[in-house]
Amino acid sequence: MLTTILLYLVLGAFAGVVAGLFGIGGGLLIVPVLVFSFELQGMSADILTHMAVATSLATIVVTSLSSVRAHHKRGAVRWQLFRPLALGILLGAFLGVKTAGQLPGNYLQIALGIFALCVALQMALNLKPAAGHVTPGKRELGIAGGVIGWVSSMFGIGGGTLTVPYLSWRQVQMQQAVATSAACGLPIAVMGALANIPEGWGNPALPQWSLGYVYLPAFIGIVITSSQFAKVGARLAHSLPADKLKRIFALFLLFVGGRFIYSNLF
Repeated sequence: MLTTILLYLVLGAFAGVVAGLFGIGGGLLIVPVLVFSFELQGMSADILTHMAVATSLATIVVTSLSSVRAHHKRGAVRWQLFRPLALGILLGAFLGVKTAGQLPGNYLQIALGIFALCVALQMALNLKPAAGHVTPGKRELGIAGGVIGWVSSMFGIGGGTLTVPYLSWRQVQMQQAVATSAACGLPIAVMGALANIPEGWGNPALPQWSLGYVYLPAFIGIVITSSQFAKVGARLAHSLPADKLKRIFALFLLFVGGRFIYSNLF
């Protein structure tokens, strides 16, 4: 157990640095590494991807709190946009957990692999939507929040890869888009983590120390280090070549996406 906790402490540190460097949240790193780790631990292939997603969402609950506080102190969160987004997010995140719960483990990995490839291409090519000319209304924000919550809770991410481009497209300043996206990560993570507890409850394949699909040793290890190392990543972002680092991380995602798709199709 001690070795396992140490592994997750290291994973939390790396996830924190990635989040601070790229502003995309650690879920894109946490979920694939948890999948590989759970495979090595001999967890059932039927549930290990679901557990990786749920555990990632649980860690984001904790790590997003400090991020939201920091952005709020700077007055960067657009709360009038957040409220309708959050309503859609809560419903979408619940439906995302239910959708993932209906998918066999290998199908969920394929979907995760396709998503990882899409994000890798976006990062490698630095693709960004052109700015729109219309300020979004509450209905549009609610629908957008539903889509963001659904996709994010299926793949165990905080939603920044979707929320930031959407808000930027809708003429929100980048700093405010990042801050509002950070706030949106909290309802995604809370609903996603809570919904995954009853979703996995009583599954006979669950290992010890599981709360539904949330694996507590991984959760504890990751949250201890990820918040602190996010600050390190934020500082490094000002001194390291961010574009090159993004391409390196994009290569990691290409490997992950390719591996998930290939191993489950062939």
